[in-house]
Amino acid sequence: MPDDLPTPKRYDGPVGGWGSLEGITRVELNAKASPSAMLTLRDQNKPGGYMCSSCAWTKPEDPHAFEFCENGAKATLWDLTRDRCTPDVITRHTVSELRGMGDYALEKLGRLTEPMRYNAATDRYEAVPWDQAFAQIGAKLRELDPKSTTFYASGKAALEPSYLYALFARAYGHNNLPDSSNMCHETTSVGLKKVIGSPVGTCQMDDFDHVDVIFYMGQNPGTNSPRILHTLKSAVQRGCKIIVFNPLKEKGLREFVDPQNPVQMTVGAPTRIDHMYCQVRPGGDLAALMGVCKRVIERDREAREAGLPDVLDRDFLERHTTGFDAFIATLEATDWADLERASGLSRAEMEVAGEYYAEAENVMGIYGMGLTQHVHGSQSIGMLVNLLLLRGNIGRKGAGCSPIRGHSNVQGQRTVGITEKTELAPVEKYRELFDLETPQEDGHNTVAFLEGVLDGSNKGFIGLGGNLANAVPDHERVHEAWREMELTVHVATRLNTTHCLPGKSSWILPCLVRAEEDEQVSGNQWVSIEDSFSHIYGSRAYRTPASPHLKSETAIVCGLAKATLGDSHPKLTWDEWQADYSRIRDCIAATYPDEFHDMNARMNKAGGFYRGNAARERIWKTDSGKAEFTDPTTLNACGIGDAAGRYHLVTLRSNDQFNTTVYGHEDRLRGLSGSRMIVLMRPEDIREAGLREGERVDLVTDTDGDHADEPERRVRSLKVVPYDLPADTLAGYFPELNPLVPLWYHEELSQTPASKGIPVRIAKA
Repeated sequence: MPDDLPTPKRYDGPVGGWGSLEGITRVELNAKASPSAMLTLRDQNKPGGYMCSSCAWTKPEDPHAFEFCENGAKATLWDLTRDRCTPDVITRHTVSELRGMGDYALEKLGRLTEPMRYNAATDRYEAVPWDQAFAQIGAKLRELDPKSTTFYASGKAALEPSYLYALFARAYGHNNLPDSSNMCHETTSVGLKKVIGSPVGTCQMDDFDHVDVIFYMGQNPGTNSPRILHTLKSAVQRGCKIIVFNPLKEKGLREFVDPQNPVQMTVGAPTRIDHMYCQVRPGGDLAALMGVCKRVIERDREAREAGLPDVLDRDFLERHTTGFDAFIATLEATDWADLERASGLSRAEMEVAGEYYAEAENVMGIYGMGLTQHVHGSQSIGMLVNLLLLRGNIGRKGAGCSPIRGHSNVQGQRTVGITEKTELAPVEKYRELFDLETPQEDGHNTVAFLEGVLDGSNKGFIGLGGNLANAVPDHERVHEAWREMELTVHVATRLNTTHCLPGKSSWILPCLVRAEEDEQVSGNQWVSIEDSFSHIYGSRAYRTPASPHLKSETAIVCGLAKATLGDSHPKLTWDEWQADYSRIRDCIAATYPDEFHDMNARMNKAGGFYRGNAARERIWKTDSGKAEFTDPTTLNACGIGDAAGRYHLVTLRSNDQFNTTVYGHEDRLRGLSGSRMIVLMRPEDIREAGLREGERVDLVTDTDGDHADEPERRVRSLKVVPYDLPADTLAGYFPELNPLVPLWYHEELSQTPASKGIPVRIAKA
């Protein structure tokens, strides 16, 4: 990794425009993408084409000429590299040597081409035939107690392999099915469901044609989901006001140039996205939203006293909500000074945001992990819903709650059965369709899995994609224990750090990427995915696979299941499902008939098909049968409060990054390049701490209470970089700073790592 950090400079360009094209070109050259990759980009996210493996933003019925963003193009180009990580390339290095290379260098070796098994005697991976790999993995799984194994899924696998993966796990004998949602958006699944009865957002694409004000919380579209910027630009040009709450002033929320607009690309001015930018402290969204609610209630009281129409939608409140009076009492008892301290905003800022809300007919709340990845993130979601409920802004056109998913199918995987919770699994349908009796107890999520790794109770791991060991908290403890597992199996496209932590028996099974042709007995196969708006789309690709030895994720799941289960379940027809994926979709439709009926016929229509959302229809599947106001137990969502010398650290992705995949060392939109081992810090805080720009420091986790005596967690030798941040706030890159996140420091309901507000102190390097 380069260590030559230039002095950061302000990036004066907008998101999109020529900078975006330059970023795509640079990654294309770095990836050495095949010439045919451009044909894939032409059809990306269009009906009949390939659905992007990057973010889960919607695929429109009437697409643009180019329906991909900078991030999606980078993901596709990276997948379609001409570099090959053959067995000859891998065996040049011991696994110990590979482990020291880092993820960027490992991925630069190229696409994996053949299945491999770890040889502990030589500390190297060696090529093996597929049938031998399946047979030996299946034999090892039969030796293990099923409940001591974990089947993890990253967010990229399509609905077909995801459905079969969940079925395989339960037929094998466990519900241990964590996925990347546990690491990112599980707080939405738990917190949003608690208050409105839906685990997913309520908005649809056409709502953006009618929304008047958007509250945009803790999400950076410029890096993580640039295609949404076209939609935001259109809304702004129509007159919509976007009120942003975020600790960093991200370029993607300031101004945008549409790369598909020749006038704007040449002589036109950028479109300003934000109407108001509120730079909250980490975890401060909770108090900020409470302050907005407080002003709306004051406005309603003033209107009633003046004989003017109510600001609140009292009919909606009476018919559709519960807990309103208790929430109002809490608001009235909360002092503005406390809200200012907890949020990092002034009373005036919160009041102005409240004015915009009160005067708007239709309001939408959009949020990302900056809102949710805190110890009390579910309470932040509850407060956003409180605000929306005040004027009936859920369940009608132009309004609603819209979490932005960062993985292409992580929402869809949950929809078709990848869950550790038995209440969410289609247990009765498994019995009806397959004569399958499934385990009755809940499985474990990612945190419980890692606890099992640490105490030795988790013996086996299968990873359907991803780089979990490098994405999790507490790297040092977890990585040391990871290699003690009896079995580790990785379905993968490239090498990464997790593969370099082999268990006692370890395998890498190389798979196709979604952009490659998936040829089975019945021909080139369609797969399907779900977007953030609960639409289901078909996806089919035509690129030649990187190796003739690659198998699809579906074929690998079927091969593992057959080798493990044998003929013990006659109605689990793995060979038939592998031969023709439409038969898998028939099973999905039979398992979820209300949402997926006629799936094969509907998924390829332009815009996909909508599987519905009860809360959008104002049907509240909550305990009370109504949308629920909630009272916060704290004013800041961070789990550990302020103290002398304590900062709260926000972890980030760079502009050249997708999750743990790093395409390069440019963070163009923040004006940064070079080493990722940096810590961003407010200039005033640098001076007050007696530090200098460019000085090296260590960050140390700063815990208290029951955890004050834990072993030290430290990341060493980070360069101090001045940046516009709130007071006592630091920022740095994920996953480099993950060692600072204790495993126990997670959201209270979902157990999602609280990576957007890590308590740390600065130590001299």
